This record gives sequence, structure tokens and C-alpha cells, in this order.
Amino acid sequence: AWHRRCGPTPEATNSRDLRMPEPPSPPPLGRRLLAEFLGTALLVAVVIGSGIAAQRLSPDDTGLQLLQNSLTTVLGLGVLIVAFGPVSGAHFNPVVSAVDWALGRRRGRGLRGADAAAYTLAQIVGGIAGALLADAMFDLPLMQISDQVRPGVGLLIGEVVATAGLIAVVVALARTGRASLSAAAVASWIGAAYWFTSSTSFANPAVTVSR
Repeated sequence: AWHRRCGPTPEATNSRDLRMPEPPSPPPLGRRLLAEFLGTALLVAVVIGSGIAAQRLSPDDTGLQLLQNSLTTVLGLGVLIVAFGPVSGAHFNPVVSAVDWALGRRRGRGLRGADAAAYTLAQIVGGIAGALLADAMFDLPLMQISDQVRPGVGLLIGEVVATAGLIAVVVALARTGRASLSAAAVASWIGAAYWFTSSTSFANPAVTVSR
């Protein structure tokens, strides 16, 4: 009767306010691994496929090739993060999964070690599948081993900068409660790093292995 006439008692209100909402339980691991596999496969297909198309469309203009490749990657990565983020977090990158595990250990959240290892395997296998898909779409031999030599300290520094910047963006968004901006922010960083790093911003061991 009191609740109907006057609302809840102050004690009930205070106790309710002090209760923190339970975080939603993550989807089953199998579903998350499938999302990481598919997301990484499609990401690599976008990267390699757009690179092949750019070489065919603009064979004599490497700058235009890079523009075509980077713009397609930015758009594709943003869409993939939006599509798969609610399922697996849209890591698509063993380094991101490792950081999720490392930062989550102290707070009892984030990926467990075994889950992070499973994410990494799904990402690498997915990346290889994406490379095969890109080759198939452009009627190229499915199994090819790259013979492009990419030596030098400068390339290593470029990859360190690209990867460190990516992790900084991801961690900053997560810690400030702005994860909803991940699609735009992460894709923008990768697109920018295509141009200002010497390595064209692989920034992802799964992409490096598959490419």
C-alpha cells in the first residue's frame, strides 16, 4: 500500500541505487571465435583484394594505388568493427587480444589466457582464409609465397609506431567509455598510418602472416 501511495521507502531507494548493474555475459566462446575468424578473413580479403584491384586499375601510379587501397581498408574495417564488435569485440588482431587479456587480469575482466590464445588462432587462420579468398576472386593461384623483401630498421620502426598507436587508441576509448567510437577511430588511425609509416601500417600479426 505504501508503494502504491507514496512510492518506495528511502531505504529501498538507497539500496537500489547502490546496486551496480551486472555486466552482460559475453556470447559463447565458439560464437566469438567464429566472429573473429570471419572478421579477420574479410578484413584481409579487403586489404589484399583492394591492393590487387588498385594495381590493375592504376598500374603506373603507385600513389593512386595506395590511396585506393587505404580508402577501401578504412571503409571495410569500419563496417567490420560495427558488425562484429557486439559479438567478439572485433579484435581481428592478436596484439589487441593480448592487450585485452593483460589489462583485464587485474580487474577480473577481459579475455582469459586460453580465450586470448584461441582468438589468436582464429585470427591467423581467418587471415589466411581471407588471402585465399582474395586470390580466388581475382583468378590468381591460391597458394602463393611472397617474394617481396621488406628489410630495414625503418620498416620495423614503422610497424612499432603503427601498432603502438592502434593500441593507444583502443585502450583510450575503452577506458574513457567511448567504445562506440571504435569503428571510426580505429579505421581512421589505420588509414592515416598507411601514409605516414614506412611499412604502410600492417600493425597486425595476423595480416602480416596472411599477406
